[in-house]
Amino acid sequence: MARVDFYHLELWPLERALPRLLTRAYQSGARVLVLAGSFDRVRALNGLLWTFDANAWLPHGCRDDGFAEHQPIWLSDHEERPNGATLAVLTEGMTVADPGQWDRVLDLFDGRDAAAVGAARDRWRAARAGGHALHYWQQTERGGWVEKTRAGTGAGADDVCRSRQM
Repeated sequence: MARVDFYHLELWPLERALPRLLTRAYQSGARVLVLAGSFDRVRALNGLLWTFDANAWLPHGCRDDGFAEHQPIWLSDHEERPNGATLAVLTEGMTVADPGQWDRVLDLFDGRDAAAVGAARDRWRAARAGGHALHYWQQTERGGWVEKTRAGTGAGADDVCRSRQM
């Protein structure tokens, strides 16, 4: 079963939180697929990742760029793994067919949108029913994350984690 992490974006929008999470993933050596709701959105995120910080370099690409096998971070509007991704980052309510086919899944959702929160709760329930290890992260004032809840296989079912921060 996969580990599925839910990131509740309450203070920062996706455009500010995503580059930080992807930087951590890249630094860990992970190969990543970022799923966006449309190819126009993929293009917007592609541009964002080149410009979010003048002092940062986050190698990535999308089908416009080619050379998918050389891209540690691949952006797409559909589930694919041309770069050998083992980590899926889901935005805008996107889902993967089977979270168990991934080492880890990050589900980023907009906490200021009631419909997005409701849909994330539905995805949590579905992942829990699938037996996946679930982790819920809440944004801090400084843009970090505090793990608030775990559930499911190997997660310490439903214990509250008060001190885990990243």
